[in-house]
Amino acid sequence: MDWIEKMNAAIIYIEQHITTKLNTEDIAKVADCSAYHFQRMFAYMTGTPLSEYIRRRRMTLAVVDLKSKDMKVIDVALKYGYHSPTAFNRAFQRVHGIPPSLAKLDGVPIKSYSPISFQMVIKGAESLDFRIEVKQSFRVVGISIPLFGDFASMTEPVEQIWELAENNGTIQKLKSLMGKESSGLLEVMLPDEHAESWHYWISVETDAPITEESLKEYIVDPYTWAIFSYEGKTIEETQELGKRVISEWLPTSGYEYDNGPDISVHVNAGTTGAILEYWLPIKKSKKSEEIIL
Repeated sequence: MDWIEKMNAAIIYIEQHITTKLNTEDIAKVADCSAYHFQRMFAYMTGTPLSEYIRRRRMTLAVVDLKSKDMKVIDVALKYGYHSPTAFNRAFQRVHGIPPSLAKLDGVPIKSYSPISFQMVIKGAESLDFRIEVKQSFRVVGISIPLFGDFASMTEPVEQIWELAENNGTIQKLKSLMGKESSGLLEVMLPDEHAESWHYWISVETDAPITEESLKEYIVDPYTWAIFSYEGKTIEETQELGKRVISEWLPTSGYEYDNGPDISVHVNAGTTGAILEYWLPIKKSKKSEEIIL
């Protein structure tokens, strides 16, 4: 439950700072995880990107100001961080379907989005196959790109780097570097500790020297991993399984996110290839440690 409480604390933080510039990194710190992990957990559990949730809450409160306080549209726009009336009008219409000037009129239908609350939901009729492993540091070699913005906006650049790697022979080069213990291509999402960005890697675990200028290396630190078996699943199916890991397994597991990389192991190349395993970096939650003590 500690993890659920942290997510709810982040929602409270959003409400307390709804009229200020909200930084994803600051919100994630309240939940004690990286910005990437928080955005992913939020999107998986709510079905809505974090940025869209914040927009909906601001536009819901904007209606209250327009109606009950009889504020000018430009003043409401400035209150919620929109320095351009055009940008505010666009955001307002995206949520309510009408311009803010009409929101003052009686009888006009308006949408309202209340603050969300995360709760424990009992599911789990279908099993999740996993194991817990402690792994020492290991070296990966591959290619990477930086990713910015919302979790939902990362799909396109990820698909593009896979297509490029398949077409220019990078995938075959990586396969040739695989060590004997390597289980496949590693898809690594690495949070940046000093910025609200991430690095996405297509790589392999190997001790082989780098002979190609296009390749680089990264050392994955030691972590405890929850490793979920997705053998034979398609990309679409693994996305659904990922949602189950976040919404069903993690809240009741006695663990919480450790701020390390996420790793998916691909059986074969490409985003359409099946994924063998998904590795989630975890640590014992404080509440579970207290129970043990």
